[in-house]
Amino acid sequence: MNTPQGDREADAAPRAAAGLSDDLQDADGALQAAGIDPGRLSILHLGRPSSRPGNSGPPWVRRMVFAYFLWLLLFAAETAGIVLPPLLTAFLSLVVGLLILQVSCQVLVSATERFAARMGWSHYVAGTVAEMLATLPELVVIAFVIPVSPLTAFVIAMVTIYNNALVFSIYSYFLPRDQSGKFLMPKPITDAGTQILIAGGALGFILGLIMIVFSSNGHSKHAFAPIDMAVISALLLLIFGVYLYKIIRDSGQEEEDVHAILALTESEKQHRLNLVYQHVERSSLPMILFLLALGILGAFMGGESVATFAELAIGELSINEILAAVILSAFAGMSEYVILWTSHRKQEYGIALANAFGGITQLLFLIVPFTLAAIAIYQAFINPAHPDFPLTFSVPNILLVAFLFPTFHTLAALLENDHTMGVLDTTIMIVIVTLLILLLVTYGAS
Repeated sequence: MNTPQGDREADAAPRAAAGLSDDLQDADGALQAAGIDPGRLSILHLGRPSSRPGNSGPPWVRRMVFAYFLWLLLFAAETAGIVLPPLLTAFLSLVVGLLILQVSCQVLVSATERFAARMGWSHYVAGTVAEMLATLPELVVIAFVIPVSPLTAFVIAMVTIYNNALVFSIYSYFLPRDQSGKFLMPKPITDAGTQILIAGGALGFILGLIMIVFSSNGHSKHAFAPIDMAVISALLLLIFGVYLYKIIRDSGQEEEDVHAILALTESEKQHRLNLVYQHVERSSLPMILFLLALGILGAFMGGESVATFAELAIGELSINEILAAVILSAFAGMSEYVILWTSHRKQEYGIALANAFGGITQLLFLIVPFTLAAIAIYQAFINPAHPDFPLTFSVPNILLVAFLFPTFHTLAALLENDHTMGVLDTTIMIVIVTLLILLLVTYGAS
């Protein structure tokens, strides 16, 4: 049985989460009357609070030192002419590369948060920019893998989409539920996010159908030409640009509506903004630029190590490109997983869920077009004689593209009306992704 005090605490929860003063007793009713759900106004608290008083620095510093130490050991061994077994070298290169990439992702996010604090960005804009910058290590890995195997680079980007869809589905199943058995999804997911899922599924269906038709009736068109990949890349980036514009515009408009409806004073507006950056260390511009350079350097070092693993796996260990790509794709989403876990530990479930969802949309509409554009440039101007060229309408490529439709269509249908994944929904997504991986590994090599 709820007590009056308990009712007051429950009513105050949305206000507190949204950074609104306790004096605004009628805030929830006023917002709901205007069509704004207070539960969706939760503040994104960037940064992480110190684990203990007097903490000497961010936690990623120790991991960075350890990762660079391992990299130096491998570099010293190679310089000294010490030849390690190919399997051991491949394993160490993968581990060191992933460690450096994980740290570089955190450094890039930290640099973004500190710059956002200086600029006074809203938490919507700051979170979006930080999430985009966190994909830089993945872009670098793709760029390093393309000279080794363009097919592997393409498969890594595509398979990681399905891995992240699986992570999103599983994570959303474990979210806390309200009395109706639902978790209120962040608005970017239920609004523009659902639309972009429909777009991704439709594009996958169209491209998959074209590839199947061309490859099955003896048509002269049987592979991707550089111009094909360039056009597809431009179309995907166009959709992504409009998607970002819509999210930032809608969230900014919602913030202005909150200010107008509640007649917030300048101090109350500043209080909401200060909550965003209460755990972010204020830094000078040179320090921010230093962190940015450090993160970019780590992305390149980590990308080079992962490319070494790919080269050894395909060349020395005779692992086919598809299997090597599936192995690498299991680790390619590390940046999103780190952000997801960090937000989950702070009980910011909506932010964690938004990052997990961003790991799907940004891969298809940012990483994949970058991969296609880079492969097109490499094929047209650098090494057109590479044995992987042209990228044919093969069984694995058709599967990777065509499976976007059932995967994205299922996600969009399951997310309708703020629906949260249940046991059946999660099982459906697991079966779809598992089926694709099994088909790729079993028949992709041939």
